Amino acid sequence: MERHVKLFKNGRNQAVRIPREFELPGEDAIMRKEGDKLIIEPARKLSLLELLDTLEPLDEEFPEIEDLPAEPVDF
Repeated sequence: MERHVKLFKNGRNQAVRIPREFELPGEDAIMRKEGDKLIIEPARKLSLLELLDTLEPLDEEFPEIEDLPAEPVDF
């Protein structure tokens, strides 16, 4: 499927209005150029494990936490 679209300026950026039939899910996308082609695809949401894997380890010591007995709860 293809469709002719117009390019326009938005401030100092070039923009294109994406027709409804080409809408992407979500609010973020990845854009890359391959030769003369501009490819826009939805940004994949990272799982929690993938997100945590992107973080740098902390280089600090944490204080010991006193292990207190649980308080009784009435149901």
